[in-house]
Amino acid sequence: MLSKLRPNLYLDSVQAVDLRLLRRRGIRGVVLDLDNTLAGWRALSPTQEVATWLKGLRGHQIEAVILSNNGKGRVGDFARSIGVPCIPNARKPRTRGFLKAMELLGTTPQTTAVIGDQVFTDILGGNRAGFFTILVSPLTREEFIGTRAVRRVEDVVLRHFERQGLHLPTHAG
Repeated sequence: MLSKLRPNLYLDSVQAVDLRLLRRRGIRGVVLDLDNTLAGWRALSPTQEVATWLKGLRGHQIEAVILSNNGKGRVGDFARSIGVPCIPNARKPRTRGFLKAMELLGTTPQTTAVIGDQVFTDILGGNRAGFFTILVSPLTREEFIGTRAVRRVEDVVLRHFERQGLHLPTHAG
């Protein structure tokens, strides 16, 4: 079970994801989490750095879709602001949303990556769907109270993986 929680990569931020590396791995589509991955919790738009990275996706012929457990209004507004499709109320880590995202992208599990800030939603769901999984450090400490509680368990899991050789970002933990 622990193997399903282990990300393939763990990086400081979404903009630290090397798009050339994704292309070399055969990735043609990315499933992106919203809150604390693309923008701070409740933020209405991405930072300039994230917006630049998102534009880079298109330059590398990588399609994107937002997959979020958040509601339709917030997710839809944000997705429209960056010009990508979205799937709100995804109920991650259930695989249904991940598979729907893959269908929207026109990819296969081998050509799809997921990028998110939570082990028990983004990484678990992405691994269950067979995607290449990338965990990023949360953008801010502000988040839903339930997420803050889960972060404590995530920290234990990530420390376990660190002992097994997973490289942690410089500012993680």
